[in-house]
Order: sequence, then C-alpha cells, then structure tokens
Amino acid sequence: MKTKEAIFGCIQHLLIEVFEIKQESIALESNIYEDLDFDSLDAVELAVRLGAETGISLQEGDLRAIRTIGDAVDILHQRINA
Repeated sequence: MKTKEAIFGCIQHLLIEVFEIKQESIALESNIYEDLDFDSLDAVELAVRLGAETGISLQEGDLRAIRTIGDAVDILHQRINA
C-alpha cells in the first residue's frame, strides 16, 4: 500500500466498516470532526486501526495534525515511503 489512492482506500474501508460512515460522505476534504462527527476517542481508534492495517504507528503529534482524511493520507504516505 504505497500509493495515496491505496491509503485512501484503506481509510475509506475502515470508516465504512468500523464507523458505519456512508461512502458518499468520505472525501479527501472531509473534516473528521466536523463532517464525520468524530470525537477524540474515535480519532484514536481510527489511528490504532490504521496502524494495524499499515504497520505504521501514528504518534500523538500526528493525531493533532490530522483534521481531514487528506491529512491522514498524506502523513501515512510520508511514513510508508520514508
């Protein structure tokens, strides 16, 4: 999973399957707090599940930097391809 498209697909799958978010609500521009109605616990759960899927552990600073789905894709892409 090295491309941004593959990472987005992974995130999209988790959001649909685990958080029961409708696919049409998920876009790179989607704000996870405002558009997807996440709270901090949801964000941590997403980070843990993404870590399990990708093998990349997101740090506390990463979590603070993630506001949109695109932010998460960019951070994971940087880490995976570092």
